[in-house]
Amino acid sequence: MAKLNQVIAIEKGVKAKAHQEITEAHQQLQKPSILAGISRTYRPKDEEGEQLPPESTRVQLKADDAIRRTVDTLVELFDITATKEWANCEARADVVVDGNVLVAQAPVTYLLFLEKQLVDLHTFVKKLPVLDASESWLFDASADCWATEAVQTAKTKKIPRNHVKAEATEKHPAQVEVYYEDVVVGTWRTVKFSGALPAKRVNELLARVEKLQQAVKYAREEANNAKCDDKKVGRAVLGYLFG
Repeated sequence: MAKLNQVIAIEKGVKAKAHQEITEAHQQLQKPSILAGISRTYRPKDEEGEQLPPESTRVQLKADDAIRRTVDTLVELFDITATKEWANCEARADVVVDGNVLVAQAPVTYLLFLEKQLVDLHTFVKKLPVLDASESWLFDASADCWATEAVQTAKTKKIPRNHVKAEATEKHPAQVEVYYEDVVVGTWRTVKFSGALPAKRVNELLARVEKLQQAVKYAREEANNAKCDDKKVGRAVLGYLFG
């Protein structure tokens, strides 16, 4: 009695062999020349006539033989696939994380589904946005998101000023130079908000996904270690089709 993981290991090779042999048989059956034969003998009109040798071509391929070989090839494929699928119905295992059973007696087909979904979820979690580490963040319940502490910054405005370089005289006007002075006219109060997550939270989620991935793989291996009965259904199915 084989184990399910052993059946799965050889199934791929059996499928490839069956596909190759059936393809070759199909291609050969499309060649009329190798299915046809002929036998010709020549008899002259009278004894004085030219004598010609007989001609013959043998049939190289018979459709019945191709069908028989195809059936033999498919019987093995049908049987091993049936053995696997019947075993899949019975192969089950618990998904256990930190001693807790998350999924009890999960069938192997569901474990395969779960394994694929966790690969996608790992990518999803790994790409989650993280809060800018250069800022200090606190959760603001009123805004329902993360926020920085308020920062006060001055608002300035350039005000023109006059600088008298030379006073006016009876002969010359005053020499005045205009310059601009930055004068504080107000203050900005700035609070930054973010819907991203703390890096610690993202790392925790990644660790959970990876731990569950490992648990699912263990469960799949355990389920695939189940023994399975050999199923012999191919001969009956193909016997009905070509019998």
